[in-house]
Parts: sequence; C-alpha cells; structure tokens
Amino acid sequence: MMRTVRATALACAGALLPVLLAPAAGAVEPPAPRVDLRVLVVDDGGPAVDAIAAELGDQGTPFTRVDLRVAQRPKIDAAFLADTVDGRPRAKYQAVVLPSDSPAGMADAELAALTEYEKSFAIPQVDAYTYARPEVGLALPVHGGYSGSLDGARAAVTAAGRAGPFGYLDGPVPFEDNSPAVSESYAHAALPAAGADFTSYVDVPVPGSGGRGSLVGEYRHDGRRELVVTFVYNRYQQQFRLLARGILDWMTQSVRLGAGRHHFAVHVDDVLAADDRWDSELNCTPGDVDCPPGQGEPDAIRMTAEDARYAAGWSVSRDFTLDMVFNGGGSELFKEENGGADPLARQLTADRDLYRWVNHTYNHPFLGCVQDVSTVPWTCARNADGSVKYVSRAEIAGQIADNRAWGRRAGLPMRADELVTGEHSGLKVLPQQPDDNPNLAPALADNAITSLASDHSRDGEQRRVGPALTVPRYPMNIFYNAGRSAEQIDEYNWIYTRAADGGSGICESSPVTTCLDEPLDPATGYAEYLVPLEARIALGHVLSGDPRPHFIHQSNLAEDRIAYPVLDRVLDTYAGLFADSAPLVNLRQRDIGAELRDRAAWRAAVAAGQVTAYRVGGTVTVRAPSGVRVTATMPAGTRQNQLLGSPPFGTPYAGSVSGWVSPGLLQDRVTLALPATSPAPALVRVEGTEPARQRTPRLPLPRGVREPVAHGPAR
Repeated sequence: MMRTVRATALACAGALLPVLLAPAAGAVEPPAPRVDLRVLVVDDGGPAVDAIAAELGDQGTPFTRVDLRVAQRPKIDAAFLADTVDGRPRAKYQAVVLPSDSPAGMADAELAALTEYEKSFAIPQVDAYTYARPEVGLALPVHGGYSGSLDGARAAVTAAGRAGPFGYLDGPVPFEDNSPAVSESYAHAALPAAGADFTSYVDVPVPGSGGRGSLVGEYRHDGRRELVVTFVYNRYQQQFRLLARGILDWMTQSVRLGAGRHHFAVHVDDVLAADDRWDSELNCTPGDVDCPPGQGEPDAIRMTAEDARYAAGWSVSRDFTLDMVFNGGGSELFKEENGGADPLARQLTADRDLYRWVNHTYNHPFLGCVQDVSTVPWTCARNADGSVKYVSRAEIAGQIADNRAWGRRAGLPMRADELVTGEHSGLKVLPQQPDDNPNLAPALADNAITSLASDHSRDGEQRRVGPALTVPRYPMNIFYNAGRSAEQIDEYNWIYTRAADGGSGICESSPVTTCLDEPLDPATGYAEYLVPLEARIALGHVLSGDPRPHFIHQSNLAEDRIAYPVLDRVLDTYAGLFADSAPLVNLRQRDIGAELRDRAAWRAAVAAGQVTAYRVGGTVTVRAPSGVRVTATMPAGTRQNQLLGSPPFGTPYAGSVSGWVSPGLLQDRVTLALPATSPAPALVRVEGTEPARQRTPRLPLPRGVREPVAHGPAR
C-alpha cells in the first residue's frame, strides 16, 4: 500500500515544527499545505509594528497580535504556528511581522520555532525596524552608509522595487519635516553586505558620498525571505503611508483578505444659494447666528456665470468630478431680486453632466430645533411645557421634495436617495441640541432618503437615521464665509491667535486647538501657510484609504476662488507620487456610504472570529457570515468559481485586482481561482536548524515618532 510520508519531530530549545522530509522513492507526495490568510504580528509596543498593524486593520486583513509586553501571552512554538486539518498540514499564518529580526522579549526557542516555520511553509517575515548589520544582509552603516535623521530627505523606489512590490509608486518617497524642533525620521541607510543575497527596494542618497543606502530591501537566506526596514516611522507619517501597501503586498504576495484604495471626493455646498461674508471689523458674520441681531450688514458671496465656466474648465482639465450640493430656492430668490434671470443657474445647468448633483434642501433652513438667535451662541427654543421645540416633519419633508422637484425640472443628473441638509441640521449638534430632531427620520422615510451626509468633526462614525445611513464628511478649513484669501486669513487669525495678538483667544482655552505663534500675513498667509496645511491634511486622509468626502462651499469657488489652490495641490502631489495604476477613486455619496457600511460589517465579522480563509495551491476559500460581503486583494487574472461559470474577480488597482464579492448562487463560501502564474505554497524540505542569531541591543527611538507630529492648528 502506498503511504504518505509524515513529518517527524525536531527538538531544539523545546518543541519545534515538524521536519518535512523529502518523500522516499515511490512514495505519494504529501498533500499541498493549507495556508490561512492571517498575519502574525509580534508587537513590542513600538511605533513601527503599530503602523503595520494599523494598515492591516484599515485594509481589513485579519491578523493575530502577540504582545511581548504581556507576561501571559501565548508561547510561539510549533503548536501555535502550525497543525494538521483534515490530514493536510496547515500554516496558521501567511506572514510574520516582527519588531526587528531579533526582538527583545522573545526567547531563543521562539525565534528558532519561527525560523523552522518560515522555512517549512515558505512564510515571509517583515522586520518592522531593525539596525543595518550583516545578520540582515546589510553592511554596518559605518562602511559606506549612514545613521541619522532623514527629515526632509527624498528616498526613491529602485528598479527592483518598481518591478516588485512598490510598482504603484511613480516618484520620490519624501520624508516629512514638519517641525524643525523634532527629529521625525531616524534611519540606517546601508549597502548590501558582502556575499549577501539582498535586493534593495527603497533607497536614499548617502550624505557625503555618491552612493545610495537601502531603507527597505529583501534578504534571502537559509531558504527564507525577510523584508528588512531600517528607518523608524509611525502610522501617520507620509513616508510610511506611501510604502504601506507595498509592505503588505510583499508579505502576502498580493493574496490577502482586505483591500486598499485611495479615495478623494469634494462636495461643494450651497450651490445656487449665497453665503454671508465675514466682517473683519465685527469679527463675526452679519446675517448669520454668530453676530448678535442687528449688528452689521449682510454681504452675500455668490458664484457668477464666469465662476461656473471656470469650474467647468477646471473639472475637465483635472479630470475630476465635483459634487454640486445645491439649493434650487437660491436660484429662485436671485431671480426675484434681480429681474427674473439667473445666469449662474443657466451656466451650471448647461454643464450639468460635468458634475454630480446632491439635494441640499430647497432654501437651506436649519432643520433641527427651532433656533433662538436672540443671544450668541444661539439656543433651542422651548415649548410651553419646557420641551425642545423642533422643526416639523412636514417642513423637513417639504424642503427635500421641493428641491428634488427643482432639480428634475432643471434636468440635473441627481439621485433621489441622497441628501445633505443645511449645516447638517436635523442631526444632533453639541452643545445646544444633543439629540437628533425626532422629526428627521420620518421625513427621510417620506422621501425615500437612504444616504444622509453628516459632519465628521461632530459625528464621525456612520450610523443609521431612520431609513438612511450617514456619510461623515470632512470639513476643509476653507471657511464658508470667505470669498477672498484676505478674508480667510483674517478670520483664521481671529480663531487661532492669542488675545494678546489680537485674536479671540479661543485657542488658549481649548484643549484641542493650537495657537499660531504669530498672526499670519494677510497678503501671503493663505498661499504660504494655509494651502500647504490644508492640502497635507486632505492628502493624509487620502493616503490612509479613507473614502469619506471633503466639503467646501460655493463661496470658495467665487471671487478669489480660494479652494482651487488647495485642490490642485492635493491632486498634483498625488499624481507626482503614484503611478497611473493607482488612480484616485472619486465616488458619489451613496457609494461612499456603501463602502463604509461594507467595511464596518466585514471588520466586525473579522473581529468576532467569524471569517475563515485559506489557500490550498491555486485556490482561495473564504467563509463569512451570511450577508457580509468579502473584501480581498488578489493577483491579476484571478477568477471566482461559481456553479455557473467563473467570472473575473475584482477590478485592477495598483498592480493587482481587488473588490467586494459574495458567494455565488447556492454557495455558502467564496472560492477564488488564482492565475497559473501565481506561485503556490508547498512544503519545503528542512535539513536542519539555523544557529541562533546574535542579539543586538534594542535601539532607542528618537523623539516624535510615537505620535503624529504637530503641523499647525488643530481642527
């Protein structure tokens, strides 16, 4: 009878993994191993491991964290790493992330067990941050390399990196230098050690020489693969955000659960309406609730037809679709006050197909509690019995329906199920209105609204309001009441400077707001300070894979058109960093809401241990709770096996394919067939054990790497 050769045990500093012997002549090959799609993250509390774990979590990739600081943590041994399921050897983790190649807190026997595991199942290892030395395939930095700060440096992806895991990058990898008072990026840039099989993927010029030293590279030795990272970083820094996808692609060979794409959507609120202007003498906005009644004269800011033509040209030239969040009643009011014609509405509707259109209610009333504006700040009016007086269901429903009807008459390509209320009103707003208007949800149901915008700064997580799911939007710090850059800077100085410097002093009493060192120059402050700051904040959201939209106002597209420099900077910076294979994803509101909904359901299922996924040969199998869509990243050419055919899986992005998928008809799991070019995991002959590595002292971390570096006033 033919028999399968089974592994025999190997002892080295305790129980180690089975030694997988080559089959004897005439023996049956052992079955292909099962490799679970889960990453082992060994954590020492440092920022580098935290950053990789955060990226895994953000993308929805399952991982198991072993905290070296916890005395009762599980022991990393043969049983922890591998076992047998249905007669098939199983690797419980498809990749391993260590704080360094030889982290403090791990016993020699644990490191030996990991070594044998990685050799047996061809499991890659990421050294999140380690010192450059021969044990990781690099020469010591003193031999033609460099150790020190890289603040402001411009690293680059090598030819091997572009052909490999970092091919989605198309330019330099700039290191942040946000504060001259803080060392933000410490690194060891080094040359490959003599005789080492080392390939650099990201390198940097070595100061004082014509050479370049590796910062990220692959070291192949003893039948193992290590990704060696020799610069320290945290999850918020741009240099990590640029490289994070490549690190995950390398460790998983682009076969993983979870997906990451870069999103950017911009909503322009109050289109067709007018916005009140900031008064630099009164330091408030006449006509709005921050000015006492009767103080100052309202001065409206409204786009012109020429502004609309400029917006159309900009949209075409940038190949970027703006979401026009409109108030039809604003056009009707303009016609009443100006002789029956509205050139702005005529131009915008002529260019209607260049934009997406979103209902913003007919004439932008506040739809929460009835506001008492006799004092600043305003309060909620009260009924005779002392209860809060709310705007009625009929008023809310009428505002939604009337604006929808106006949009249909104008031929706007809008969706009937999307809504942005004026000032996100109707939803809770602290401190005045701690609860949603109870009439909001019924009014949404009256109009079949399923997607409702909220303000991320006040209501950051998606939640349900009647039939609708909220879509939190990021407010850009380009003020609604500013059409000119000087007005913007005057108001910005008022908010963010100390009372002694002529400001409001709010920053001195707020725990979340940072005061400016000195007031910004009205002539240069916008271009030199605010544009770079706002673009950097928005780009940070983009690079983190956050799909939530940003919002500005129509006033910012009028007069000085102050929004465009910020938007241009985001788009230009992104285009200079990323290849065409990784474009910005520009979704409409309801699709962003669906993405947030599916992510939340997936992450909850992963956290609850309700997802099982593994690879055997060229087949990936995923089981998730009924109704939970699966998210995955796979090599190009992957197909989904269904009872009737095998359609392509996912859509292309950054050199792989990714997307959401559900089981096919009469199936209870997702089965993906990888392309023949994707290498399948196989058991590897293990001849013996590798000598224990020489440990090196744990490196101290430079200041400033555990938290985001302050780069301007908090929002």
